[in-house]
Order: sequence, then structure tokens, then C-alpha cells
Amino acid sequence: MTPIKRILIAGGGSSGWMTAALLARLFQGLYEIVLVESEDIGTIGVGEATIPAIKKYNELLGLDENEFMARTQGSFKLGIQFVDWWKQGQSYVHGFGVIGQDWEWLRMHHYWLKAHAQGRAGDFAAYSINTAAALENKFVRAQTQMGDSPLSQIAHAFHFDASLFARFLSAYAQERGVRRREGKIVDVTLRPDDGFIDSVTLDDGEVIGADLFVDCSGFRGLFINQALGVGFDDWSHWLPCDRAVAVPCERSENFTPYTRSTAHGAGWQWRIPLQHRTGNGHVYSSQFIDDAAAERVLLANLDGAPRADPFRVEFKAGKRKQLWHKNCVAIGLAGGFLEPLESTSLHLVQSGIIRMVRLLPDAGFDAATIAEFNRQTDFEYERIRDFIILHYKATERRDTPFWDYCRTMEVPDTLQRKLDLWMANGRIFREDEELFAEESWIQVLLGQGMIPRGHDPLVDIKSDAQIAQYLGNIAAVIGKCVAVMPTHAEYVAKTCPAAA
Repeated sequence: MTPIKRILIAGGGSSGWMTAALLARLFQGLYEIVLVESEDIGTIGVGEATIPAIKKYNELLGLDENEFMARTQGSFKLGIQFVDWWKQGQSYVHGFGVIGQDWEWLRMHHYWLKAHAQGRAGDFAAYSINTAAALENKFVRAQTQMGDSPLSQIAHAFHFDASLFARFLSAYAQERGVRRREGKIVDVTLRPDDGFIDSVTLDDGEVIGADLFVDCSGFRGLFINQALGVGFDDWSHWLPCDRAVAVPCERSENFTPYTRSTAHGAGWQWRIPLQHRTGNGHVYSSQFIDDAAAERVLLANLDGAPRADPFRVEFKAGKRKQLWHKNCVAIGLAGGFLEPLESTSLHLVQSGIIRMVRLLPDAGFDAATIAEFNRQTDFEYERIRDFIILHYKATERRDTPFWDYCRTMEVPDTLQRKLDLWMANGRIFREDEELFAEESWIQVLLGQGMIPRGHDPLVDIKSDAQIAQYLGNIAAVIGKCVAVMPTHAEYVAKTCPAAA
């Protein structure tokens, strides 16, 4: 077992510096880490929303959350509001965290389904502290000292400026020994005997060798694609959006603790509130709308005046057939792209880094280790893919050819199996370590009109009066908790205001 000695990371941005920072923190100088980036090569910084798993990354780095928020112009996120996805004029919130409270062995939604069938159920959003608070623009971190109170069950993530986040992590990583090398990689040399990467050549002629190469070069995939020629699994027939146009605008007074996703005629628009501005973007399918029209849709639906020129991105939904090939691991966009509908891009960066650390190779690069990394990665990408496809498939919109296509398309067998089970009796099960828990599936399925034909038969053990009291108590307690919470704006101003 010959240990590796040097790790070379190609590319900065969020993925490169997230990788460098965590490796520097965990390895504590055991390996030499070099990051090569060029200021002349732009990064894709349109994704600024996260999911609660990002807190684990911050904890591993030992970051102070208030400082992190202030340094990145951050705001808090309780979930995502989906507007006009099921049908025009309808909206719902996919909130993080728990829904209500289980009653004996059944989840709350089963009792709600029976009450709904009888016309006696309240708005499903009233039964989750995250969704109820989000709709009132209220926020507080989980009050863990409060026992079983819904205030102890709040789950949050963040919105932040992606470029400031990368800059923050760059300083963190370099303080812990990562060597940043400014320059463009103009050539990649492979070993003639086994095709492994041997070294890179920079535009000034310097040659840098390494044992492990991490590809954070974005869509082009400098190592994984251009040098090693790893193929690509194209999922665009299920996820037809292939372009985005993004633009920041003036901050709105409506400082929401959630991301908003509004469906349009050939895609959807994101709205991400930050302390200094609001991030906006229109994700769309070029098969159904041209670039100029897509930009007009975006600019017509801003909260305030634009603060920059629109920025365009072209992409294809899918992933590399292998994200670890020979002595190269692809992280971030180099490995694959699933549109930012559920804010999973930075999570996939984070999980890829942690998976690489857990399966860290020696210089022999054992085949079983690489195969396990790829197996776990494939599973994660495919299950996230299915969850995103659900949003497009579960719709009653018939107003444009785009929605006709999405509503009628065939979906992966792994997703269809979940849908069939759900529609029978409202049952959903999390498989292995897939990212999205049952609560996420339940909220999106119900929010987009997929009401099961029945409920779990064991619900009928309880009387209608008992069920009504149970649901009413949950909604009442949550309502009282939300009433005493500060507004999102007040909480940010008190705990983590960014410098003026």
C-alpha cells in the first residue's frame, strides 16, 4: 500500500473550493493539495440556494454560522414555494423537516387523507412548522431546548451569494495549506501504460504531477471528459430544460425565508432573496421557447430593477457514466448536472467530496473501491433525478406544448413504482440512503394534486372525531408557535447582518 502524496484540483468556484477546504480540514497536512484556477475562466455561480444537509458541511469545517451568513450576504431557507406547477393559480410549499406528529404507528398524512376525502381537512401547510412559518415570513433557528415543541423541529438551510461563498472558502483553504496556482491547464498527460493521468501543463509551461486528480472544471470536464473520455448518461428526455438565463435585481421588501419556483410556459423561474439583492433565473427548454423570449419572461417577472446584464447558461441534464475513473474523481458540474429545482447542486458537491474521503484510495487505486464510489453516486443521482422529474410529471397544466410533453412523458421505472404505490394508499418509503425523505415526497405529491385513491386501512381504528381533534391540535400548536416567531428580516438583522 503506497500512499498518495499530492492531490490536484482543477478549477475553483464553489465546487473547487468546497473540495479544497474540506480536504484541508480533514487531512490536516497529510497530503499536499494544489488547486489550479484561472481568473480568465468564469464560473457558473447561479445556484445560491441549499438544503439542510449543507449544515453538515459547515460543521465539518468548524464554521460559525452567523459569520458565514454575514460574509456571504446570506438569508435563511425553510423550504421552496412552488407556484403554478400543479395548475395555474395554485401553489404549495415543500418545507424541510417533519410534518405534524406521528400517531402511534402511522404518519400524520394518512389521517389527513381520510379527513380530506370527507371534506374536513385543513390546508396541509398548517401541519408543518416549516411551511406555516415560511408562509408568514417568520424564522427562528430550532429551539432544541424546548423538547417536543414544534419550535424544536425547525429545519433550515441557506441562500447565499455563490461567488462570496467561493471566496470565503478560498481564504479558509489557503490558510490551511492549500496551494493555489493561477493559470490555465493547456495539456493533460496520460501514463502510457495504464491511461492514468500523470500530470498537467499550464499555459506558462509549468508541469504539475499528482497522484489523485479532482475535476472541478465545470461542464467541460477537463479531466473526466476531455482527457479520459468518460461517456455521459443523457436524461434530457425526462428533464427537457436545457438552458437558463439569470439576473440579480434590487432586494425586495418581501424578504422571504424560502426559495420561490414559479412555473412558466416552457420552464420555471427561481427567486432567491439575499441581504443585498435578489437572485433570479429562468430555466427553460430551447425546444419550446427561444432565448430572447425566455429573457423577456424573466425580466417581466422581477421584484425590482435589474442590477446586471442577463447571464446565459447552456446545459444538459444527466451525469457521467462514471464519476470516478482511473485516478480522477469528478465533482460538481464536471460530473453531472440536475437542474436547480430542488437546490441539490451544492449538496452533490458536498456528498461527492465526503464519499471520496470515505473511500480515499492509496496509489494502487483498488478497483473495488472505485466501483463502490460509482455505485453510491449512481444511486444518489438517479433518486434525485426521479424526485425532480416528479415535479414536471405531476401536473394538470395543458396550456402549452411544453407541459403537454411533461404531463404525458414516460418516467423511469424507479419513479413509476413510487407513484403507483402512493396512488394506491398514500404509502411512500425512503430507499437506502436516498436524499429526499418521505416528508419531501409527501408534500410534493399532495401539492401537485396527486391525491391517493385511499388511505392506510389502520386509520379507521380512530373515530372521525378523534382524527379531527388530532389534526386540529397539531395546527393550533403550530399556529401559536409561528405567532411568537420573529420575522425573517428581524432575525437576520439581529443575528447575522452583512457589512454595509
